[in-house]
Amino acid sequence: MKRALFPGSFDPITNGHIEIIQRGLTLFDEIVVGIGLNTSKQPMFPPEQRLAWTEEAFRNEPRVQVRAYTGLTVRFAREIGARYILRGLRSAPDYEYERNIDLLNKYLDPEIETFYLMSSPATSFVSSTLVREVIRFHGHLEGLLPPHIIRDIYLTYPEGKPVASR
Repeated sequence: MKRALFPGSFDPITNGHIEIIQRGLTLFDEIVVGIGLNTSKQPMFPPEQRLAWTEEAFRNEPRVQVRAYTGLTVRFAREIGARYILRGLRSAPDYEYERNIDLLNKYLDPEIETFYLMSSPATSFVSSTLVREVIRFHGHLEGLLPPHIIRDIYLTYPEGKPVASR
């Protein structure tokens, strides 16, 4: 069985992440979405919320599991029996950043391979960092996030729906 780990903070999971996972299912038998708990980052959403949102996004896809982890990604990959790491690339700077991580991962565990999928033009501009800014300033979220996450965010903010719309 080809099991891949798709690691990230997913704060929150975006339509860009979901696209990469769905496309990855054509390459792998199973994908574990690993929600990394990064001690150097201050997340907008708690880990339980990120887990719930990601599980809901893939509730009808039995080949996708969602797990939280801390520590080294290659160590977690080994723990779950994943020989592959799946990553999405939006741009050349993403490639440079991911390449260095891949080189370190290869040093730490040479048996784990990383696969990269380029984001589609429809989602290549979507990042969790930018989406958090849109959320903070009550911008238009449709097309960036799955509907269940948008619903929860609108319920979280007493001001209601974002003021900016297309």
